[in-house]
Amino acid sequence: MNRAASAHPSSSSSLIRHDALDRVIMSIDNALRTSLGAHVAARPCPRPPEVDGEGNASALSAEEKHLSAALMRVNHVGEVCAQALYASQAWGTTDPALKAQFEAAAAEETDHLAWTEQRLKELGGRTSLLNPLWYAGAFAIGLVAAKVSDRHSLGFVVETERQVEAHLNSHMDRLPAGDAASRAIVAQMRDDEVAHADAAEKAGGVPLPGPVRGLMKLAAKVMTATAHHI
Repeated sequence: MNRAASAHPSSSSSLIRHDALDRVIMSIDNALRTSLGAHVAARPCPRPPEVDGEGNASALSAEEKHLSAALMRVNHVGEVCAQALYASQAWGTTDPALKAQFEAAAAEETDHLAWTEQRLKELGGRTSLLNPLWYAGAFAIGLVAAKVSDRHSLGFVVETERQVEAHLNSHMDRLPAGDAASRAIVAQMRDDEVAHADAAEKAGGVPLPGPVRGLMKLAAKVMTATAHHI
């Protein structure tokens, strides 16, 4: 009985280590799939009825295509970061309901990844070459927020999504007037981000300190300025 009793803690410890290793492997796999892979949307890509199968890309000038592609690349990077944030926050919480909320939001954000990828192809553009870096940075930030507390993790979601909402509104102003296809995608993405922020706020998210919000805005500016070109 003594031998059996002494073996039990060791067995339990081994299972914990095995589970942790599985989670790390799954996280790495998800990071690679998100930052480098292609994505399939569960919802149809938003598209005005007057827009053709190629999103009327041929009707845009070379300069307009270049601008739209740059803006959609930035939006795609934002969705890569969103996937990383939700994945790390789902990992960091011990609340099953909150974990499910983060995973549901991530699934909706996958639609955004697929839509922006599709639009980039139509415009002759490409995704950011730095996507793995963006994912890694966002994952680390999200995990830190999750380890502070669930309420601060939710508050981080609220602040992130509010900033993304403002960012997408600015893109609506900057996109070429004739690029109705990109506008429809950005408009739906914005509506989804607003819903995610509202859900996180209702779930108990607390406002973040001013300096933290400021640092988040600064980091977002660096990311968007870089992703616009690279």
